[in-house]
Amino acid sequence: MKYFAILLLLLAGQAASACELCAIYGATDARGESDNGFRFTIAEQYIPYDTSQFNGQKVQLATPSYVDSSMTHLVPSYNFSRSFGVSLSIPVTAMSFRRTDVQYSASAPPVLFTEKGSIFGLGDAALIGRATVFRREAMKYGVLVNVLAGAKFPTGNDSRLDDEVEQAAIFESFLPPGTPHDPLAHSISSVHQHDLALGSGSFDGVFGVTLNSRWQRWFLNGQWQYYLRTPGEAGFRYGNEMMISGGPGAYVLLRDSFTISAQINGGYDHTMRDELLGKTSDFTGMTAWYLGPQLGFTFGSRFSAVLGVDLPIHIANNGFQSVPDYRLHASFSCRF
Repeated sequence: MKYFAILLLLLAGQAASACELCAIYGATDARGESDNGFRFTIAEQYIPYDTSQFNGQKVQLATPSYVDSSMTHLVPSYNFSRSFGVSLSIPVTAMSFRRTDVQYSASAPPVLFTEKGSIFGLGDAALIGRATVFRREAMKYGVLVNVLAGAKFPTGNDSRLDDEVEQAAIFESFLPPGTPHDPLAHSISSVHQHDLALGSGSFDGVFGVTLNSRWQRWFLNGQWQYYLRTPGEAGFRYGNEMMISGGPGAYVLLRDSFTISAQINGGYDHTMRDELLGKTSDFTGMTAWYLGPQLGFTFGSRFSAVLGVDLPIHIANNGFQSVPDYRLHASFSCRF
């Protein structure tokens, strides 16, 4: 009887191992990495910009300016085949903020004011194509590499950029001709007008590469993104941005009906300086490093979800800016 029980345990272990690989393979399929068809994703990112920094150093203020930003992306996607697909990203942004700044006028002295409120509306939509350039799949392992390219359209409200340019032009008119200066030096707030704009007023390029690899319970995912900015109608040009993220993980719970995975996710975000009135601003741009946990879920072969948080390790910013305290992100996808 003793040896029979041991045999049952060995057989159970073998059966669990086989189902484990099926579950892992099914989890990959649920995330839309294989079959063609329609998929819809809702992705949320919440970032509180409550910390003030000057040239990378924290600044303690009695009533600091801040922005709490919540951005929801509605992303319908369609895979024409296993190798080609297209996605439309429609962002909806909600922000609450407070900023203390100086209002300039051509006919009156500068006035110190505090603005507090909320903003809600549609952001800049993006249409992005996907092409698979490398794929190796088996029951125990898999490697998938995609390249992404697309365009971002000026669908969001960019009126804040008009105000930014107007204030900078008035400030510039006060200076003696030929005086070297930064056009964004007119603002004394760590939250600038361009931080509150829902849109850039420009057509921008979006490029990326994604890597998804797995071996039994273990996986390694990563992505590289680059945003090529162009001047907007207001005369304001956001700086180009490069983002790299990813890290190792493992499936911690595997069932026929669902899976749960855990991952250590690192991030690097480099934003170049903005341009205003034809000049590069030394009061914009930053480089940030993040690290945090991420959980992944799949439900059957159609549904998947991700929940994670990015904690800043180091943020090096230019000038006086409000920087992220953390980044909380979540998404839910359904494959039809």
